[in-house]
Amino acid sequence: MTDSSQPYWYSKRLDEMTDEEWESLCDGCGRCCLNKVINDETDEMFETMIACKLLDTHTCRCSDYANRHATVPDCIRLTIRELPDLFWLPETCAYRLLHQGYELPEWHPLISGTQDTVYKSGYSVQDKVFSEKDVPDPADWHEYVIRVIEEPED
Repeated sequence: MTDSSQPYWYSKRLDEMTDEEWESLCDGCGRCCLNKVINDETDEMFETMIACKLLDTHTCRCSDYANRHATVPDCIRLTIRELPDLFWLPETCAYRLLHQGYELPEWHPLISGTQDTVYKSGYSVQDKVFSEKDVPDPADWHEYVIRVIEEPED
C-alpha cells in the first residue's frame, strides 16, 4: 500500500514504480555516461572527462536513448536488480540515493521543478566534458581522469 500524500518517489519502492516514474528519477546530470578506465595492474577504476559518444555534452541527454543499447552495447540498462552492483554511479544519483534510503537533493528536478537547478548546482557535466567522438582512442582516456572510484567494502 502506498501513501498518496507523499510524492511517488517517497511513497513507492523503486520496484513499484511505473516505467515513467522510474525514468523521471534521472536528474539528467550526465555523470553516469562518463567513461571509466580500469588500471589492469591494480584493478582501480577511474572516471574520466570523456562522455559516451551518444551523450549530448550540452544538454546532458542521450542523443539516441531508444536505440542506445544497439549503438553502445556496453551501455548499462539500469534496473532495480543491477542497482546494488553499480557502485560507480554518482553519489548524487537519485536511483542510488533512494535505494540507500536517502532523500533527493534540493536541486533535483523533481524537487526544484526545473532542470536548470542540476546545472546551477554544479552536479551536471553540461559543457564540462568531451565526447569520445573528440577523443576516440581509449588509450588516451587516462589523460582525462577526474576521480578514483572506490568499490565499497563488503
